[in-house]
Amino acid sequence: MAWNQPGNGGNNDRDPWKNQGGKDQGPPDLDEALRKLFAKFGFGGKKRGGSGGNSGIPAKGVGLIAIIALVVWFIAGFYTVKEADRGVVLRFGNFHTLVESGLHWRPVFIDTVEHVDVNNIRSDSTEGFMLTQDENVVVVQLDVQYRVVDPRNYLFNVVNADSVLSKATDSALRYVVGHTTMDEVLTRGREDVRASTLELLEETVNPYNMGLQIVDINLLPARPPEAVKDAFDDAISAQEDEERFIREAEAYAREVEPLARGQVRRLLQEAQAYKEQIILEAQGEVARFNELLPQYKQAPEVTRERIYLDTLQELYSKTPKVFVDVEGSNNMMYLPLDKILEKQGRNVSSFSPSRVPTEVSGSSNSSSSSSNSGRSSNRGGGRD
Repeated sequence: MAWNQPGNGGNNDRDPWKNQGGKDQGPPDLDEALRKLFAKFGFGGKKRGGSGGNSGIPAKGVGLIAIIALVVWFIAGFYTVKEADRGVVLRFGNFHTLVESGLHWRPVFIDTVEHVDVNNIRSDSTEGFMLTQDENVVVVQLDVQYRVVDPRNYLFNVVNADSVLSKATDSALRYVVGHTTMDEVLTRGREDVRASTLELLEETVNPYNMGLQIVDINLLPARPPEAVKDAFDDAISAQEDEERFIREAEAYAREVEPLARGQVRRLLQEAQAYKEQIILEAQGEVARFNELLPQYKQAPEVTRERIYLDTLQELYSKTPKVFVDVEGSNNMMYLPLDKILEKQGRNVSSFSPSRVPTEVSGSSNSSSSSSNSGRSSNRGGGRD
């Protein structure tokens, strides 16, 4: 039962606002409690010379509050710019100055600072189905790398410079792919597409002065739609085989061509040497004939005899020696002396005619006589 509930037997001793003596004090005065609290801090109190006047804030308290607020405001103005960032100071929303990395101070509620990363390289990519010049559809993906070089232009020249660069990249890539055939996009023309896209992108974004510098772009391998992917894979494989065969043929040509050129030079040198040899031999024959002609005019017979003997000596020195005797009998006998000497292990220079058998001697005499008679008849006929 509550302390003030009727029927409590008239027991009012449980009233919380009565002291132990039973005197009624009533509820506490909140105004008085607040005045006492402010008085402890020197912000209020009873006015001197007055009877129960209201309390006020003295000048000393106002000054203390102002000093504390000023100290807090001053401390709150310190800020730090990271090593990779630059600070863009805005005064009442307008550009004021740029600050480097480190500890700085700004007047709070007057200046604000925007931090812009200028050292790290940023990346953005674009991808989509694009129509080529020969009316084929390919899936192309390109990554662009860039960084901020002018924080002021980056923040204020355009709205959201990163988004503008992304849209410009997509537009430049679609323009270049639209003026390139599908085979070039997929195989041999990828580097040309990348270079053309980079050039067109720089021409597009430079007039805006966005404070961005394009570092590089990377064209990822393009691919056809999934419906025709297998057929295009076969075409790319055939293209690679063609290039490989061309490289192998060029390597073989580089290997064979020097050998052929060397053989040509060798044949030319041999032909030149043979030509000089023939010319020198002919000149020698002419010189010998010029020396022999005066001798022939002085003694024609002796000169013809000597020429004849020299000719036979040259011929017999190159042919095997065979002696034939047909006067004694009808049987013809021949004897290759060089073969007999080879069997006996003797040289031709050490051969002695006395050791030749009688048949051979007779044969050689008869053969020699017949040869001499024939030669004499020839000489006679020649002289006639």
